[in-house]
Amino acid sequence: MTSAAPATRLTKLSRSVAGKRVIVTGAASGMGRATAHLFADEGARVAVVDIGAERVLSVVDEIRAVHGQDAAEGFVCDVGSLAALKELVAGVVAAFGGIDALVNNAGISLLNSALQDEDSYEENWARTLDVNLTAHSRLIRLCLPYLRDAEGGGRVVNIASTETIVVTAGLAAYAATKAGVVGLTKSFAVELGRLGVNVNCVCPGPIRTGMTAGITDEQKEAYAKKRVPLRRYGDPEEVAQMTLNLCLPAASFTNGAIIPVDGGMTIRHT
Repeated sequence: MTSAAPATRLTKLSRSVAGKRVIVTGAASGMGRATAHLFADEGARVAVVDIGAERVLSVVDEIRAVHGQDAAEGFVCDVGSLAALKELVAGVVAAFGGIDALVNNAGISLLNSALQDEDSYEENWARTLDVNLTAHSRLIRLCLPYLRDAEGGGRVVNIASTETIVVTAGLAAYAATKAGVVGLTKSFAVELGRLGVNVNCVCPGPIRTGMTAGITDEQKEAYAKKRVPLRRYGDPEEVAQMTLNLCLPAASFTNGAIIPVDGGMTIRHT
């Protein structure tokens, strides 16, 4: 009895990121950490970027313990600094030889109320703008020469928030910058698409991360039952999976997309 011949694939587009070189900012915790782990699990080489050396090293060690020394490199970087971003890109290229995908995940949420004192308002506004929006723009531009050379096309995924649609009082700069990330994504998608670089955006909703750690489990449960059709908060990996999907070679015709990952929160009326 002869064995059956191997099945022939009927599709042409790859769903593998094996060997791809990926930068993930804000990768030491939450959604960034989950994203770094997921890309490494799928065979990519990951630049783990964050502001704290100890936390960066911890994530790099986690990845290397499973996937080997070459799977990850750590980079301590304050993304709010242009000089630091230039050093980051130079370091990643020196380590990996190029860049195939960029995940702009780093972000902060600082009090920014119309009612707070002028000094703290101005300081928090400026810092939030630098980290949540300006850094995304700068890093895309710095990575562009390498993304244009990426085999199969470069990929950029910007992480925004459902705070672009529904907002929390007292977080004016956060909401404004996340809305800005959506606009930046659309603009760069139109401009860079002809250069072979796809730019997309993920908007997480209520996710269990450091930013929501101060909300009690009881409060999370009550909110989710009232506002989220899936009746729960999401996990960081559920956002990371969408980010990975947008970086697949098979996502070659997805450009300028703004995708909520929120359990249906933003479509619920009652």
